[in-house]
Amino acid sequence: MAKILDLQAKVRTAEGTSAVKRLRKAGSIPAVIYGKKHSNAKVEVNSKTFTAIIEHSASDNILVNLKIDGEANDALALVQEVQHDYLRGGILHVDFHAVAADEDIHASVPVVLSGIEAAEKKGGKLEFVLHSLEVHCLPKDLPESIALDVSYLNVGEATHVSELTLPEGVSTKLEGDVVVAILKEPLVAEEAPAPAADAKAPAKGKGAPAAKAAAPAAKPAGKK
Repeated sequence: MAKILDLQAKVRTAEGTSAVKRLRKAGSIPAVIYGKKHSNAKVEVNSKTFTAIIEHSASDNILVNLKIDGEANDALALVQEVQHDYLRGGILHVDFHAVAADEDIHASVPVVLSGIEAAEKKGGKLEFVLHSLEVHCLPKDLPESIALDVSYLNVGEATHVSELTLPEGVSTKLEGDVVVAILKEPLVAEEAPAPAADAKAPAKGKGAPAAKAAAPAAKPAGKK
């Protein structure tokens, strides 16, 4: 299951481009929290702490207990979006989606394969079709990933959503016959066609026979 980590936050009063730049320079990340279970609010979190949470997470689905200064209760929230600075590095902004402990949430969870080498030793090539699965569950039941062992597959066989083992309390609305992975038959290289027999080359010095010249047109009869 996904770990729910505590994260300190402060109400953010700084607004505007210059103020936000100073905030980041001081080691904080501007963020917002929204959702049915929490009024929309601008907050800030420690850059080093949040970056460590992101880097050590095995999944993109991260749940945190936001401990906002001045608020009596923690806010359970899903990290909804993280904006990265791809030019300079670091994180520019974070969106937190507040949820309730008894609220059904949906998230895309990665499917992790094992046994690929064992399957391909049978002579096929594994094709990974469904890399993630949309699931529904309570926040406490949210899995980091869905494991799937494909070592049992024989050439030409496939495994489907209905064969995935989902943790207790987790479900998906995806049809059971959707293919997750298939062990395909290896492609057989087509043999190149044999070159056609070369036509006999004309004898040296002899070209192709010239076409007969057309007979000259008859001269018109002279006047009598």
